[in-house]
Formats: sequence, structure tokens, C-alpha cells
Amino acid sequence: MSQDIQDRIAELSGELHQHIYRYHVLNEPLITDAEYDRLFAELERLEAEHPKFAAPDSPTQRVGSDLSGDFPKLRHPAPILSLSNAFDEADLVSWEERNLRLLPAKTQLQYVLQPKLDGLAIVITYEDGVLTRAATRGNGEFGDDVTANVKTIRSVPLRIPVTPDQGGAPARLVVRGEILFHKDSFIELNREQQAQGLPAYVNARNTASGSLKQKDSRETAKRKLTAYIYAIIDSDGVDLSGEWETLQFLRDLGFNVITDAALCKDLEDVTKRLPAWEAKRDDLPFEIDGLVLKVDNLDMADELGVVGKDPRGAIAYKFPAEEASTQLLGVTIGVGRTGKVTPTAQLEPVFIGGVTVSSASLHNYEQVAALDIRQGDRVVVKRSGDVIPYVIGPVPGTRDGGETAILPPETCPFCDTRLNQPAGAVDWFCPNPRCPERVMRTLEFFVSRGALDIEGMGPQTIATLIDKELIKDEADIFYLQAEPLLALEGFAEKKVENLLASIELAKSRPFEQVLTSLGIDGVGSTVAGMLTDSFSSMKYLLDISSQVRAASQSFAQTVEPLLQHTDADDEEIGRIKFRLRHPLTELVPRYLDAADLSDRLARLLKPLPVSAEQLQALALSLADLIAASRPLHSIEGLGPVLVASIVDWFTDEHHQNILAKMQAAGVNMRAAEKVVSGESLTGQTLVLTGAMSVPRAEVKALVEAHGGKVTGSVSKKTSYVVAGDSPGSKVDKAVKNKVPVISEAELRALIAGEKVEAAGTADLS
Repeated sequence: MSQDIQDRIAELSGELHQHIYRYHVLNEPLITDAEYDRLFAELERLEAEHPKFAAPDSPTQRVGSDLSGDFPKLRHPAPILSLSNAFDEADLVSWEERNLRLLPAKTQLQYVLQPKLDGLAIVITYEDGVLTRAATRGNGEFGDDVTANVKTIRSVPLRIPVTPDQGGAPARLVVRGEILFHKDSFIELNREQQAQGLPAYVNARNTASGSLKQKDSRETAKRKLTAYIYAIIDSDGVDLSGEWETLQFLRDLGFNVITDAALCKDLEDVTKRLPAWEAKRDDLPFEIDGLVLKVDNLDMADELGVVGKDPRGAIAYKFPAEEASTQLLGVTIGVGRTGKVTPTAQLEPVFIGGVTVSSASLHNYEQVAALDIRQGDRVVVKRSGDVIPYVIGPVPGTRDGGETAILPPETCPFCDTRLNQPAGAVDWFCPNPRCPERVMRTLEFFVSRGALDIEGMGPQTIATLIDKELIKDEADIFYLQAEPLLALEGFAEKKVENLLASIELAKSRPFEQVLTSLGIDGVGSTVAGMLTDSFSSMKYLLDISSQVRAASQSFAQTVEPLLQHTDADDEEIGRIKFRLRHPLTELVPRYLDAADLSDRLARLLKPLPVSAEQLQALALSLADLIAASRPLHSIEGLGPVLVASIVDWFTDEHHQNILAKMQAAGVNMRAAEKVVSGESLTGQTLVLTGAMSVPRAEVKALVEAHGGKVTGSVSKKTSYVVAGDSPGSKVDKAVKNKVPVISEAELRALIAGEKVEAAGTADLS
């Protein structure tokens, strides 16, 4: 038994040493952080129980290293330590109890709680207020000299204090912080990679590390890195008593400090905040993998000292793992109601975030190619909250050469129709509206709670009705009769009675709900509401779409001679041709309000041989298309691609037949007259976010009844953002655009004619 334990300790030590090297030196990790933590925790436990087997070079006895041979080394003025981990509230309680035993009786501990940033640790030295050097954490004693590169990061002040009114700078100040990518900056970086035909980066932290260790600081300057400072390592002339005071001091000097930190009166106060932190982690602008809890009193923290490599006065609370690596066993293909083809990874089952995951989204085939995910790869999978698990990318270091490329199929696996990829789209589509899989998914959505809400018509019932040829499309549902249904197995009289009653009730759903149920690509309940605000009936939408289609076809005929230009290798001419072939998305939005349409077209078409007569005919044809599509393009929040999608749907003969059958069956095809109760919100545009005291549709109706307008996205034209409980990112966008944020109660006060001050967001988090 002892030999088994000794062998396991040696095995874990060797494995962890290899992972430390691959992660910190090569930047090519083979496992996720959570998997590393599990191995490390097992080694710590075994060594604590059997200390005689712990080797002097055990990974538990030293800080991990990010040292590289390419940079000069700098010695830190004090050890740059890591933190021990807590995985639940019981671990936190045990940690506090251990600390209290080392402190005087009846000691009361306050704590500072802040997010554990998922970035690269940095140590920066200032002398007489001037940045003189910067180093990575390295092995805790020495770090890589990255001074020139850190100076390119705009959130790092080159001189402190940043504002003269803060007095003089300390003679010497050494601070510790974290360098990372904000989520939006990392996405932008990957878009640039893909635009250049380069593989996308998988891990933001490793990419930040690589960006900081560029030999040419001009390359680092191109990356939008951000630095947050959170601790003082060493100083001359600085006398502070607490962590909370330290954060305020750093903020006053001009450092970028985490604004989400909190001073907690005791451990109970800390644990009460944990669920809220876990819930909002995905809404933060940066990645975090947990929280850091520090004893606020610096003297007490010093008195507690260090055990091994960890300070006793601080601990990292780790969230349940959201990522894990596992084997990609295969790829299955799904076809949605719009015909979009979606690849799904079939995985060796793995436990992530409290559940066992055996399949995960691969998004689309362009993403698969950009990430270079191959059949047979070991992959990293992420599951975040209620988000469907998805594959982040492969683990290239585990490849054996037998992996193969994952390519889109040529034909639909359900109807054998040849797939197509529309111009400018990343997805592939099955264009056959009668594809059995598309029909099934369309009907499932049509009857669902978010659409027409027909009770008693679940997927199994739909499949039975299709199989027995009682329905072939959505409209057929409204023509179902009792007698054929009663002949089906499992359809008792009461079930049939309830089903037909629910179908009858669905006929009178609000026009906005009927429009949502059609499953038009991009038209959910919000967009459906925007459409019904501008178009009072289905006929109006059909007529407008037909007019746009006719104008588009006329423009296509007018422009056809120009498309015969044979210089296909000229990139500029290729771009012009693309715009001419897609006028609804490429030209109409650009020239929607142009007074000098002919002149602007002349400038666009300059590289092509265009006569004056051709230019005049083209301008007239484009003007007709603009006029026809203006009612759609003028709806705020309705982008050109969505406009094209709406026009395509309503001009499709199959869809027109379905709508005609629905109307003949008595389905509501007209918006109700709006009830006007007042004019207190006339001219105001509002955006709703978060949970309200009543269904959001009622709040929307209330706004409209008093002359206001509700849109789905925040812009500089937005008058107010109304924030309910747990508001989303729209509040952040409102702050960015300096749009007032008000509560539901303040909205009702506005409607009542009371004056409401432009609210901030301090009480909305």
C-alpha cells in the first residue's frame, strides 16, 4: 500500500512538472486549469498524509514558472507568491478557523473580495513616480524583463500620480497586477487573425502571455492588452493599514483598479455574495476563474505569515470548472428550421460545471476550420451557466498524426438536396423548404410556448401527425379534425378535445406572436414587435416584400451589362460587382438618404466602363429599390441582412401558400388597434432589460399606450434604458453611450408626469 502511494506521488509530481513546463514556458498546455488544479490538490493531500514521500522538488514546494530563455531576468524585491485554493464554503470556513487559531482570541476579521483575474501576473517598479522596470512573476524570485513591452499598454501609467492634485509620488513603489485581454479585444484579435488566413487563438491568457513576450515591443503595442493593479509588493514612504485602503491609494495614483471589489464585514458577508458573483461572471468584460479573498488588516496578514508557497492571509475561491478536455469521437449534423446546417461534436463523456457533457456545439464549419479542429482530436470544451456546451479548440500537443479534417457535407443528410452557402454567410444551408428535418423543426417551433403556444402538441405528437400524413406544414395544423385524430394510437377523446381547443385558441393570438411563430431567420419576438409597430397586417408585409423583390429584379436586369466586365482578377472591381449583385444589403443602406445618388454611383463605378445613359438608368433603378425598401430599412434596429431575410421569406411561394391557408383557417393576421392612454412618453425611445414586476410585453404596451416606443437595442438615440432585476449588458452599453438608466418604478413615475433624474447604475448591480 505504501509503495502504491509513493508511486502515485511520484507519478503526480512528474505529470505536474511536465504541465508546468508546457503551460508557463512553451505556452502549449495539454490540460485545462481545472484539471491541473485537481491533480495538484490530489498531490497536496497525499503529501500531507504521507510527508515522508514528498520530494524536495515537488510542484507543491515551489511557485510555477513563466521564465523564458529569451529575456533578461530581474529579481523581485520580495517573493511573488501564489494562492491556495478553496472550492466550496466549507473550505473557506476551514481556512478562517486555521487563521483565527494563530491570532489573538476574539479577533474579528474583515475581508476584501475581488475577482480572480485570468491573466498574466506582472510586477512593475516606479522610482520617483517614473516606471523604471516591469517583470513577469517568473518563478516567484526572478521574472522576465518585459519593461519595454509593458510601457506599450495604455492602462499602465508611465508616471504616477497621473493627476497632479494627488500630491507627490512615493520615492519607490513596486506594484503587482494582472495583464489580460478584455473579451471584446480577444474576439477582435481573432477576427483579424481569420481575416489574414491565420488560425484563431484559443486561450486568452496564453495569448496575453505571448503578446507580452514579443521581442519587438511594436508588436505588443498592436495588441489591446489591459492591466489591472491590485497590490503593493514593496515601497518607500507608503504607510497603509488595509487591503481596501491600498486599492483606494492605487486608484488615486492613477492605476487601473478592479471596480468590482467589495469590503466584507465577515466571512458570512463573503459567502452571501458568492452566488451573485457566479451568476454574473459571464457578464464581466474579462475572464475570471474565481474570487480572491484577502484579510483586510495588513498587520494581521503579515502576522499570519506564509505556509509553503502560499500566504495564509489570502485564498482563491475557485468556481466550479467550466472547461475540461476530452476526446472528440465524431461529428453529427443537424438542420434547423431555417435550413442552417450545424455540426455538433460527439464527445467522450466529461463532467463540467456540475453535469456530464457528451456533446457540444461546433458553431459552424468556418469556425471549425479557423480553430483547426480535426476528427480524432482531444478538445477543450466549455460549459458556462445555461449556455449550450461548446468546443473552444483542439489540444494540438496530443495529436498523433491520425487526425483528419472536418468538412461540410455536400448534400443535406435528410433530403439529399445540395447545400449552399449564401454570399457573405459563414453557415451552410439546406435550401429545400420541404426537407423533412426542416419541416419537423419548423413545426416544433411554430407550436412552442414562445410562438403560438399550442398545448398538447409536443415533438412526438408532431412526428406522429407527419408520419400519418395529417400535416405537411404549419397551416395544416388548423385543419385537423377529431375523427382522423381519434383513429391514432394514444389519442383518447379527451386528449383530442383539448388539442383541438388549444389549436382554436391559437388562431386568435396577437399578430406579433403569429409573426414570431413563422420562424423567419432573425425574427424573434423583439423584431416581430418592431415589424408590427410599422406594419399593421400580414398583407402589408407581403405587399412591401413583393415590391422590394420586383425592384430588386429590375435593378438586376439594369446592372447585368456591367457584371459582364471580364477583369475578374482586379480586387476593387470584384468588390464593386459584389455590391451590385447584392443591392439590398450593400447599396440601399449606403445610399438610403443620399441626395446626390448619381454622383455617388459614378464614384463607386469609376473603375468600370459606364456610359452616362447606363449611369442614369442605374441611378433611377436604385432609387426605385430604395423607395420600395425604405419602410423596412427605416426601422431602427433592423439591419440590411435581416431586411433581406424578411423579403426572401415573404416572397417565397411556399411561404405565401402557408400564409394563405392560415388566413383561410381564421388565424389572426392583423395588429390590434393601439390603446392610447396618454402622451407623457411621446417622442421617447426606450429599451427594456432584466426581469420586471409584470411580463415585459405589458410594460411595452404601457410605454406605447403613452406615446413611447420600445426598441431592442441601445443606441445614442435611446431616451432611457429601463432596468429590472438582473439587467444584462444593455445597462453597460447605456453607460457607454451616456443613456440614462431608470428603474421600472421610475418609468411609471415618468408616465405619471413626475420628474425623474437621469439615473446612474450604482444600485443596479
